[in-house]
Amino acid sequence: MLVATINSGTLVIALPALERSLHTSLLELVWVILAYMIASTVLVLSAGRFSDLFGRKRAYIAGFVVFAAASLGAGFAGSGTELILWRVVQGIGGALLFANAPAIVTDAFPSHQLGVAMGTNTMIAAVGLVLGPVLGGALVAIAWQWVFWFNIPLSIAGAVWAALVLHEMGRRDTQRGLDPFGTVSFLIGLTGFVFAISRGGLSGWDDPLVIAGFAAAAVLLPLFVAIEAHQRAPMLDLGMFRNKLFSAACAAAFLNGLSRFALLFIFVFYFQGPEGDSAIVAGLKLTPLAIGMLIASPLAGAIADRRGSRGMATAGMLVSAVGLALMTTLVVATPYWQTGLWLFIVGVGSGMFNSPNTAAMMGAVPPQHRGVAAGARTLITNSGAVISIAFVLAIITAAVPTHVLFAIFSGVAGGLSAHQLAPFITNMHLALWILASVSLLGAAVCSLRPAHVKADDTILVAHEA
Repeated sequence: MLVATINSGTLVIALPALERSLHTSLLELVWVILAYMIASTVLVLSAGRFSDLFGRKRAYIAGFVVFAAASLGAGFAGSGTELILWRVVQGIGGALLFANAPAIVTDAFPSHQLGVAMGTNTMIAAVGLVLGPVLGGALVAIAWQWVFWFNIPLSIAGAVWAALVLHEMGRRDTQRGLDPFGTVSFLIGLTGFVFAISRGGLSGWDDPLVIAGFAAAAVLLPLFVAIEAHQRAPMLDLGMFRNKLFSAACAAAFLNGLSRFALLFIFVFYFQGPEGDSAIVAGLKLTPLAIGMLIASPLAGAIADRRGSRGMATAGMLVSAVGLALMTTLVVATPYWQTGLWLFIVGVGSGMFNSPNTAAMMGAVPPQHRGVAAGARTLITNSGAVISIAFVLAIITAAVPTHVLFAIFSGVAGGLSAHQLAPFITNMHLALWILASVSLLGAAVCSLRPAHVKADDTILVAHEA
């Protein structure tokens, strides 16, 4: 979790420096982020099945090794396209990590401690989010390559620790093999869908490649569902979604990713563009978001263990919606204490939501299916995150002159007048209102789902409460 969140924070804060150093287009700059997310999203279910079949420890160590190798290559990239390809390889390693981390935690803790365990895991994510932007600003001051190379010692340490300390605690699923037809249809269909959304927000929805991506998704994703419904050994056990708690928690996770992920992206460019901050100052200004998560996550997990996840997850989405709505008051001259306070509120809401929702989702499935369940959680959250970035960019870039966009996204907007920056600020407000509305919808989904209580030391069960 620390590797993943530090990597995310350092890279986002470095985007303006990457644009200046590699002379990337705006589309390439966005794809440096999206390529990793798409690869990890598309492959995470396959990684989950692999771990259920061959062992979580082995898959987890492989994820660290691949991530380290890809980070080394990314630092030597000479162009935006080459960097994007290395980010795809990073995404493969990320999929192996994301598909197994929640499952390993769930295997290791009894049900009555699962909320605290997930809260601690989320707290570590918050630490990474605090360190990432600040560290990214410092590393960019040395050279942008160190934004990637810094991942290498962390990944090696993770692999060595996992090899020495972890033990296989979950029962391997020996009844079901791999599902090649379902895997291929899912990979191509979801890739087409995510590609179409991410490209359409920047190049227009009538782009032939966008249309082709949606067409592939329209054919292959329903085919995937049909294959899985009739497959003896499905990659994704659709029966998991008959559990109301699991299904509702998945829906809430999607809306959470949709409402929150683009926020960091927006504010990196808000601080380095209209506000004229350096990378390290922008990183420091983002820390209230992570501090809010750091404080709220373990407390929310502990409360959820005693009183159930539903109320805490619902409250978290509502708190985030309030914070997002308050952000629509921001302008170029807004004092930082207001910006920091609104970021802190959203961070608190995120911490209140994530650990209870993850604990409920992972505790609702049998132990031998937790690899796939963790993969499904990451897939759903990342799908919302990818859509969030593409959708928000489509809103922000609408009606903003190209030279203003490049000045903002390259971090050199200091010479622009308030009048020139006004369209960007107006469209940013619209995007934030939409994100707040999505968070409210997520709160409604959380409030209508079943609650969970502890039943034994293996599984959390749902009941109507």
